[in-house]
This record gives sequence, C-alpha cells and structure tokens, in this order.
Amino acid sequence: METLDNQDPVFFREVPQARLRGFSRRTGWGCAAIVVLLALAAPAQAQSLRQGVSAFQRQNYAAASRIFIPLAERGNAAAQTYLGFLFETGRGVPQNYTEAAMWYRRAAEQGDSRAQYSLGLLYDRGFGVPQDIVEASKWLNLSTAAAPAPAREARARIRDAVTTKMTRGEIAEARLRALEWAPSREH
Repeated sequence: METLDNQDPVFFREVPQARLRGFSRRTGWGCAAIVVLLALAAPAQAQSLRQGVSAFQRQNYAAASRIFIPLAERGNAAAQTYLGFLFETGRGVPQNYTEAAMWYRRAAEQGDSRAQYSLGLLYDRGFGVPQDIVEASKWLNLSTAAAPAPAREARARIRDAVTTKMTRGEIAEARLRALEWAPSREH
C-alpha cells in the first residue's frame, strides 16, 4: 500500500506579518496565540496518518488501528482504506468483513483506488456484502483505471478474471455504473 495520499487538506496558511503588526499588545498576543495553535493543530492529522502508517509498517497493527480510527471517522480516505484492510485481515482488530466493507466503501466513494479494488474483491466473494458480480466489476473497473502504473496490469488481470464470470448484459451494466460514478467528499 502507498504510505500517504495527497488528499489531506492543508488548513494552515501563513498569516501575513503586516496583519499581525497592527495588533496592540493586549489583543495581539491572544490572536497570535490562536494563529500558532492553529498552525500546530493543522499538521496533526497528516502526522497522525504518518504515525499510523509507520505503526502499520512495523506490524504494530493495534497501534495503527488506534491511530486510523479517529482519522477514518473524520473522513480521511487513506486511513479508511488502511482500517478496512485491518478489519478484513483481523490485524489489530477483530476480523469483520462487514466493517471492512463499510470502511472500504467510504474511501472508495472518495476515489481511493486501493479501496475500490478491495471493495470490488469483497463483492466478488460476497464477504461482508451481498455477492454482486456487477458491483464487483464496477469497483474493479474504477480501481484499474485509477491505479498507478505498477499496479494497473495486476488489477486489470483480476478485473478481467471477474468479467469472465459475467454475461454481456452484466458487463454492460457494470461499465455503465462505472461511467456514471463520480467521487464525493465526506463532510
């Protein structure tokens, strides 16, 4: 898995010094303190994701899950994908395919291609979701189209293997669903 996506919003923007110079000593320090606190708080989400990925890579899955859960609940697609994997494999959390599918879906709907791939496989096997070959093909099509070059060929082989189990009508329906799909951000 990739370590970080460039989907994390940057909340902090430097406040021009000219705006800070006009504050009196009494009000200026309070406002300056708020600016500093905001500056320190903004990178916390990205830092936490890095910490979660680091724990994941060290195979400290329990620590990784504790870091990923609050990030995933706030809509971080990368954290949702990692958390889906942890639930799917039972690493650091009890294995739960339904929970894995829920986290993968939340990330997949935001356009995370790894989550789309994993969700497609769950639909193909019927793990945590009703088995649905058309929905599986839709997510695998989307994942393959958005995959980085090194992963694209492998994902295409899996997508094509799933397609061999489908009728022409099912293939057409899966392609239509993929064409009509658009990513959406969580609020």
